Amino acid sequence: MITRETIDEVKNRIDIVDVISDFVSLKKSGQNYKALSPFNNEKSPSFFVVPSKGIFKDFSSGKGGDAFTFVMEHEKLSYAEAIRYLAKKYGVEIKEDRTQSESKEEQSERESLYILMNFAKEYYKNALLQVEEGRSIGLSYFRERGFNDRTIEKFELGYALEGWENFSKEAIAKGYNKDLLEKTGLVVKKDDGSSYDRFRGRVIFPVHNLAGKVIAFGARMLGKEKNQPKYINSPETDIYHKSDVLYGLYQAKNAIRQNDVCYLVEGYTDVISMHQADVENVVASSGTALTENQIKLIRRFTENITVLFDGDAAGIKAALRGIDMILKGGLNVRVLLFPDNDDPDSFSRKVGTTEFQKYLKEHTQDFVSFKANLFAKEAAGDPIKKAESIKEIVSSIAVIPDPIKRSVYIQETSHLLKISEPVLLSELNKILIQERRKTDKDKSREPDAQETPIPVEDIEPQVKVDAQSLVHYQERETIRLLLNYADQSVEQSKLTDFLVHELEDVEFNNPIFKDIYEKFKTAASSNQPIDSHYFLHEGNDAVKAAVSDLITPRYDTSPHWSDKYHIYIPKEKDVLNEMALSNVLRLKFRVVQKMMEDNLQKVKQAESSGNWEELDRALEMQTGLKKAESELAGSLGIVVAK
Repeated sequence: MITRETIDEVKNRIDIVDVISDFVSLKKSGQNYKALSPFNNEKSPSFFVVPSKGIFKDFSSGKGGDAFTFVMEHEKLSYAEAIRYLAKKYGVEIKEDRTQSESKEEQSERESLYILMNFAKEYYKNALLQVEEGRSIGLSYFRERGFNDRTIEKFELGYALEGWENFSKEAIAKGYNKDLLEKTGLVVKKDDGSSYDRFRGRVIFPVHNLAGKVIAFGARMLGKEKNQPKYINSPETDIYHKSDVLYGLYQAKNAIRQNDVCYLVEGYTDVISMHQADVENVVASSGTALTENQIKLIRRFTENITVLFDGDAAGIKAALRGIDMILKGGLNVRVLLFPDNDDPDSFSRKVGTTEFQKYLKEHTQDFVSFKANLFAKEAAGDPIKKAESIKEIVSSIAVIPDPIKRSVYIQETSHLLKISEPVLLSELNKILIQERRKTDKDKSREPDAQETPIPVEDIEPQVKVDAQSLVHYQERETIRLLLNYADQSVEQSKLTDFLVHELEDVEFNNPIFKDIYEKFKTAASSNQPIDSHYFLHEGNDAVKAAVSDLITPRYDTSPHWSDKYHIYIPKEKDVLNEMALSNVLRLKFRVVQKMMEDNLQKVKQAESSGNWEELDRALEMQTGLKKAESELAGSLGIVVAK
């Protein structure tokens, strides 16, 4: 077990903004930060980080908590794994209680997969740098590609030795079991029960997740064996889903954020060569077709993508689908085309760092210009082909979700292709209508059916909010005040003491709010006050989510309102007395109304069953509750029905 001393040291060092920035690009919003949710797909940011309280809250998914909670949720780690990750990030030495030390068998399988992949990475690195075969074959290959020591270390490149069981024998000797080796895909099991190493006689490219952990490998063949693929990759596992991963994103994320643009290339060596040319904001789809999840991943760090193409016409046509997917994802797309027979790797080595960077700046174009030039070459004076190319460009514009961007691109297309804007808009509308009809058809609706207006009398009356919901809201407000202002003075005492005293005859219904309130109550009685940090560190997942929700401010008042316009909005601390008293009265008022609603059912049951004694008691209770409701309403200035 990791010692309490280690955990406290990690807590003291971590900066929640720094931690979360490793996984998503945060933007300042008043005193806090916001971003698109890393857990849900959304168009408007609803993910908030509050540095002063050390918490995050994602309103789209409901997740919330501290830095530990975020790492656990995002990386699917246990609490112990999250501590290890953050300890490594902040250079904290992990101390463990040896009497309770975890064995490999006691670790979670997921953690074991990460540990084994890290062992494999170190094994392949050692084979590249320390073993004669690795140095003479693997290291020589990397040197020929121009990769220096810094780059080899940065991407943790390696080499898999020739031989069917070199790696597996070493792993088993170190205590890793055969089943786990097969689950990582590092070892392949044959039908007869025997097995062999997946990677043999190849250079190794580790694939990292956003936290920097190795989750897969790509391996390139160096010889010219027939019937052997040039590249082989790890299969999908519990920790690796290729459609959710981009090669090089771990090494590129900071540069992408700083430059506010991401270069998208095809392969491992393209990424590494661009780093060698001091262009670090680059990722690769690793030879697979670009996916929606990969686009969402890039969007966490920037909304601008530049797709780099080599001069292969067939490859360009195949990649055009990726451009449409990026546009559909709401990102801005630019394109760069390298000369014939060149890719980012070969071109950067051919022209050198300075010329390569210059080429990137001078030859990047928007996707409309790129497509127009591409199809213009093909059309070559053929009016039919030209018409088809125009439709192709407009179809790409149609997938853009933002109507303003669509309008701008239509204007640009009109200018470039010398086609009147109304004609292009007409074509665009046709495509949009067809897509809408297709969507309607998918929803089992007639595509051409006219919408029938709903008669006024058919509109249902507004749903009445039940008493239970009103009680829930007021309980929530009570807990919110306690979490944010527990130690503030109210009515010549602390807010906690005031609320506990005033609500001594009230029992909370919501189990989470009840749990939090009871802990405040117990702490107050023993004069050991607690605050939101206690619940974020000690509470269960439901409590952490509720607390982070209640202490996260979603909106800030602009300081210019008072400075410039002399509009003064009182802060909650300034009116805490009134808020606390009002909350007590409102909670009691809602509880009484809930009791009246429940008691009314007893009246109806006693009446229908002919139990007159029970009916008298219920009616007497209803009279008393009605009187209490009236008194509380008077204090609140509320008029209630007789």
